[in-house]
Amino acid sequence: MTRKYFGTDGIRGRANEDKMTAEVAMRVGMAAGKHFIRGDHQHRVVIGKDTRLSGYMLEPALAAGFTSMGMDVIMVGPMPTPAVAMLTRSLRADLGVMLSASHNPYYDNGIKLFGPDGYKLSDEIELAIERRMDNGYADHLAPAEETGRAQRLNNAVGRYIEFAKNTFPKNLRLDGLKIVVDCAHGAAYRVAPQVLWELGAEVVALGVSPNGKNINDSCGSTAPQLMCETVVAEGAHLGIALDGDADRLIISDEKGNVIDGDQLMAAIAQYWHLSDKLKRNGVVATIMSNLGFEKYLNGIGLDLIRTQVGDRYVVEEMRRGGYNLGGEQSGHMVLSDFATTGDGVIAALQILAVLVKNGKPASEACRLFETYPQILKNVRYNQGTNPLDEDAVKAAIAAGEERFNGTGRVVIRKSGTEPVIRVMAEGEDEVLVENVVDDIVATVSNVSVAA
Repeated sequence: MTRKYFGTDGIRGRANEDKMTAEVAMRVGMAAGKHFIRGDHQHRVVIGKDTRLSGYMLEPALAAGFTSMGMDVIMVGPMPTPAVAMLTRSLRADLGVMLSASHNPYYDNGIKLFGPDGYKLSDEIELAIERRMDNGYADHLAPAEETGRAQRLNNAVGRYIEFAKNTFPKNLRLDGLKIVVDCAHGAAYRVAPQVLWELGAEVVALGVSPNGKNINDSCGSTAPQLMCETVVAEGAHLGIALDGDADRLIISDEKGNVIDGDQLMAAIAQYWHLSDKLKRNGVVATIMSNLGFEKYLNGIGLDLIRTQVGDRYVVEEMRRGGYNLGGEQSGHMVLSDFATTGDGVIAALQILAVLVKNGKPASEACRLFETYPQILKNVRYNQGTNPLDEDAVKAAIAAGEERFNGTGRVVIRKSGTEPVIRVMAEGEDEVLVENVVDDIVATVSNVSVAA
């Protein structure tokens, strides 16, 4: 069934337009509220948000929708996405909602929904909510005496800070470490610096002055240059850059060099493997993770299990296979012993535990393998067509795979949010990788123009 509202990560769009208006938000609240009202107990929903200006518009609209169906609303204000998932479980809520467009500019926003277990909703439940959104509510509104109440949870920040600190090994401290943390003027601007400071670190905080419009603006994980430069200028041991809702991170070593998610997962996997904490001797990542990462894991006796792109698919495979470490090259890391979704703060704490435990600088402890040359190019195509069904494109892909002869791989996928084909290849020979990508890109372009 074609989705009208939900995409690969909730509902997302430009604020006050199309799918991201107050009216749509209220309908989401009404439809999700009706879907999750089960039993005779007083139902409740937790609503969090990042620091976007449009959050002031969407939060009360959601609350109106939920209370009209008889659900009580607990608003926690600006909080990381994983904190909302955690609070949904902790407060025994029936539903959790996060208002955020993650790493997008301030003028976008989004609605992410979590079930009572703190996990993102399945495709089936999202489609059921979509159907309810367009079918009216005249027969489902709560009677006047049963409408819900809305309140703010004043200690939400403190709850999450203590939760995050408790994921750090009890016998370790951050004393003596100087850490730069860039919060992107986003959801973690209060909690991330406080967690690090309370664990003993000297903290240099960036991106902690949100004004509603500066979230992700030349800062955070999508623009780590400021963090890297500050690490060098301050003589810091590590830099941490979060995105707008703090569910992913990018790390800088002490030299100001960025370390991507594959290297970070490798460092955590090795640390957990040696301390018997890694379950099932494997790590779950996506098809985009570097081949060098896979070969490193294989070399220390671990498996890399790949999924399609998207942290929700990583989580699904982790739950299915019983793994406790997974993530994406982009910095989404899921540590299921602690969290049900990607958590940039908790992932950063595990990296810091690696540094404290082995006494090595980040440039050594978090660079465990040489990455294979990897090239990704995007090709736009005409909507209503599917170039991947064309024989010429299939032949070009097969030819590229044959040229690698086992020394590389080709990954082709359609974007879930725009009419774009993403063409990625990696291998030992960078020139060959580039030639393979260019040949496939040219074929896709020619087919699209012809269509």
